[in-house]
Amino acid sequence: MTRAELRSALRRLSLRWRVAGAFGLCLAVVMTVLGVATWNLTTGYMLDQREQSTLRQSEVNVGLVDKALAEHSDNLTELLTGLASGPDSSILLSRLDGWLTSGRQIEPRVIPAALLKSAREGVAARQRFTADGIPVLAIATPVGSGESIYVELYPLLELDRTFRYLSILLITGTVVAAMFGVALGAWTTKRALRPLSVLRGAAARVARGDLKTRLPHQDDPDLAPLATSFNTTTEQLEQRVSRDKRFAADVSHELRSPLTTMVNVTQVMTRRQDTMDPTARKALGLLDAELHRFQGMVVDLLEISRADQDDVTESAELVDLDDLLRNVLDSRGTSESPLHTDPDTPLVFADRRRIDRVVTNLLDNADRYGGGAVAVTLRRRGDHARIEVDDAGSGVPPALRERIFERFARGLHAGRRDRDTGSGLGLAIVADHVHRHGGTVWVEDRPGGGARFIVELPEATA
Repeated sequence: MTRAELRSALRRLSLRWRVAGAFGLCLAVVMTVLGVATWNLTTGYMLDQREQSTLRQSEVNVGLVDKALAEHSDNLTELLTGLASGPDSSILLSRLDGWLTSGRQIEPRVIPAALLKSAREGVAARQRFTADGIPVLAIATPVGSGESIYVELYPLLELDRTFRYLSILLITGTVVAAMFGVALGAWTTKRALRPLSVLRGAAARVARGDLKTRLPHQDDPDLAPLATSFNTTTEQLEQRVSRDKRFAADVSHELRSPLTTMVNVTQVMTRRQDTMDPTARKALGLLDAELHRFQGMVVDLLEISRADQDDVTESAELVDLDDLLRNVLDSRGTSESPLHTDPDTPLVFADRRRIDRVVTNLLDNADRYGGGAVAVTLRRRGDHARIEVDDAGSGVPPALRERIFERFARGLHAGRRDRDTGSGLGLAIVADHVHRHGGTVWVEDRPGGGARFIVELPEATA
């Protein structure tokens, strides 16, 4: 993995795990340094102590062998056998006529040549190596006026076991410390980031429309200004949205009376249009189309203002979507859009009026822009109820599939101003009602052509 790939992988990790990894790495480095220092000091001290004791023992043994050689003793073999300190120790004596050995038998050729060379030159030497699978400390000393070489091999099995145990202990300690560092970093970061998690949750609720969300009072001097700023901003936003809602509702209510008068007057004039000249009839037709669009827009604005002010939970009840869809289709006299339902469709806990409006708006949208609804399907999808409305139009381009759910968005029909063109609020009302019920709505391509509008609502829980 390259350095750039490593950086990219680290950036993909969350802040919590990056900090936890840093904790673990720091503790691993500290423990490694301490482990190396402990290893060097401990092993150095133990080896030095072992060498000192073997040197003292070797000096005594060399003195005895040197005395026996000077006296030309005949029991030299017995002396060497008595000098062996254990079953794993070896003693070798190099003479002009060959080698004498006692203790654990080894071949003289396994003794390092450099060690023997130093002893032949009259300088005592020592060296650690492995003789037939056993770690030993060899001490070579010239004896008998330099004509012979006394070599004694002291086994280091116990010391070797101690070193292995110490190495395992240090490595295990380093690994455990690194894991403890990761756990400590994760725990510390979780506690440190808990206020941010609370802030993120509050911001998400505000984004979903819950403008009454507030952060609790913080005693921490570093977090108190953040909570205060968030609460102040949310309160100001709630007040501004409330003013806008009241303004839209007041305007819509004030427009209903003069609008109704204008529509009635237009209807009277339409019944007498045969007495008008062609230019006046054309102007009357344009006025009638715009008044109907205006009337639909006022109704939709009143629906939006009412939806913003009412609480869904106050009027929610158990709703059988199968019955609701059949009632909506029957009231429209829609025989061309057969209803298909699954037998195990779940009940939903919802405001019946709002869901009725959702289905009505989707069917109106199919009639206006999609050549009419060709199928309405109700089925279960996991723990959600799913409503699908298929139309016979040309579909919705991917670039517009989110925009059409915005207010005053009419997609490809934005330039039309005829009587059948909506206000651009129908799908926005659908999205608002569905989201207030904890559901989702989107549009996709229908197999075979056209658009498929999908609404999913959570199943009612016991």
